[in-house]
Amino acid sequence: MFNILVVEDNLDLRELFVTTINNAGYRAFGATDGLDALNIMDNTHIDLIVADIMMPKMSGYELTKELRSLGNSIPILMVTAKDDYDSLQKGFSFGADDYMIKPVNVNELLLRIQALLRRARINSEKKIVIGSTIIDYESMTVKYNDDDIVLPLKEFNLLFKLLSFPGKIFTRQQLMDEIWGMDSETDDRTINTHINRLRERFSNNQDFEIVTIRGLGYKAVKKQWKAKTKLKRLIQNYGYTFVLPLCFLCYQSYFSVR
Repeated sequence: MFNILVVEDNLDLRELFVTTINNAGYRAFGATDGLDALNIMDNTHIDLIVADIMMPKMSGYELTKELRSLGNSIPILMVTAKDDYDSLQKGFSFGADDYMIKPVNVNELLLRIQALLRRARINSEKKIVIGSTIIDYESMTVKYNDDDIVLPLKEFNLLFKLLSFPGKIFTRQQLMDEIWGMDSETDDRTINTHINRLRERFSNNQDFEIVTIRGLGYKAVKKQWKAKTKLKRLIQNYGYTFVLPLCFLCYQSYFSVR
């Protein structure tokens, strides 16, 4: 099931979109603005975003620009009352994939969501790009900072699966069934061994990490996205006057230790 995030500050419209999307067989989440959306995406795998433009705290433009700057290629459908060419051009220049003008026909909204998901699925099946890391399924290669990394087949498939859905938790049973096959006699120790090998191979990788979710399984997390969203949240909550001196103190402490 696909997870779709509706970012809209108008409560009635947000509830309409969420209900419509849920009734169509997707799982919809609601966010009041861009910052709220980033908080949700920290803990929940999202496949597509439907975002208003004019919102408090963080607009749809700012949300799109932020995600694209972090290398996140999630499909984004902008929904807005702005019907002028400049607004349309601005949305696409920031990285929006599609654009709808209010009032929105919910049936058309669902058709556009379906098309964006299909397009994203085709692209993601071939190549994953996260920062300086490129995982190419067709050539079965991993490239990081122009260095080619050769992986055994099972490790490659495991890494590709996790990074195809960053932030999504996969149980050990799911990974065993999909990578080794449902009829395999693979157990938890095999999964753990392959995960540990991947962690060792990519211990210096600055783009992602594989996180253990105790009692559940594993997920891949984008490091830069995680760090930048946390910093942005600190600034939003406490202001620059508190956060910047704190960053400076951390910087000084780091180099004094070294």
